[in-house]
Amino acid sequence: MALEHSVLDRYSEGAEQVQPDLCCPVDYDASLLKLLPQEIIDKDYGCGDPSRYVREGDVVLDLGAGSGKICYMAAQLVGDKGKVIGIDMNEDMLGLARKYQPEMAKKLGGDKVEFVKGLIQDLAVDLMATDNHLKQYPVNDTESLLRHQTWQLQQSQQNPLIADNSIDLVVSNCVLNLVHDNDKTKMIEEIFRVTKQGGRVAISDIISDEYVTQHLKDDPTLWSGCISGALQEQEMLDAFVAAGFVAVAYDKWESEPWQIVEGIEFRSVTITATKPKDEPCLDVGHAVIYRGPYSEVYDDEGHVYPRGQRIATCARSFELMTQGVYGDDFIGITPKTLKDATSWCAPAGTIRPATETKGGTHSGTTECSNDETACC
Repeated sequence: MALEHSVLDRYSEGAEQVQPDLCCPVDYDASLLKLLPQEIIDKDYGCGDPSRYVREGDVVLDLGAGSGKICYMAAQLVGDKGKVIGIDMNEDMLGLARKYQPEMAKKLGGDKVEFVKGLIQDLAVDLMATDNHLKQYPVNDTESLLRHQTWQLQQSQQNPLIADNSIDLVVSNCVLNLVHDNDKTKMIEEIFRVTKQGGRVAISDIISDEYVTQHLKDDPTLWSGCISGALQEQEMLDAFVAAGFVAVAYDKWESEPWQIVEGIEFRSVTITATKPKDEPCLDVGHAVIYRGPYSEVYDDEGHVYPRGQRIATCARSFELMTQGVYGDDFIGITPKTLKDATSWCAPAGTIRPATETKGGTHSGTTECSNDETACC
């Protein structure tokens, strides 16, 4: 618990007075900062700008929202139908973020931002409801403790703070590394739980090039400073794949480390990923062609795509490969007439004969511009 208390204490101090050593230099979108109160900008601590991944209409969840800066930036991008939820466990930071809600609602043309109290490693537990329950039913012996644990379990199951499959985009800015190592797997599983099928994540965080030694992990100052709790660079990607995400990638990678401690390089990155749709894999005749330049590639579900080959795919994979983050790398072919759906049973890398897709629709192609005649 010492590490958790060090994080709470340090970020409470950060809500009161600016702590420059808690953040890396970040090139935020200046146009989105214009509406924000200076105090929110000054007392925000991060290492990246996940707001760049927000789309119109998104329901966005910001893990460890802090002063609310990323929330208020994202709120300018989600449009009239979008919404932003910021979650944090620190009352002082929540107080700072909520302080400007009325002012920001006027500027944004509506109250699109909500701040809730919770743990990012357990997004089902409503800590505000927990605080209220403890006031009414204090824990002062074993019996009352057991009653409280039973109530909290029921609350998490029946009325979770963040519901299953409810979020289009999960973002965070330098907070995953603050969670205890024992809880990191559960945290990423929780991110997967709340993300909609087809939804995305954009996580800006600090990673390490080597595994962090235990004596560094035991240092509360290094931990609360977003250093010693960092995941190793391969470990970070693997954790999201293990949780069930696909298209897991480093979209941003700082060339220079933020800090070097005992020879270990700690740098800022942004990881992106997609939650696949939980649909049956049905074959209706689709195919995709991997453009190159690599001789072949594999996706996170074990499918192989040799360069230039018409590879048979199920309808679910076809949508992911042509409309998701893979879209720029593949040409999609939809047959002129879809065949009757059958359960997918072909091995990875099965070629779809050209005779089966003649006259079909090709997506992801490059059209000639008006002044080009080479393909006319």
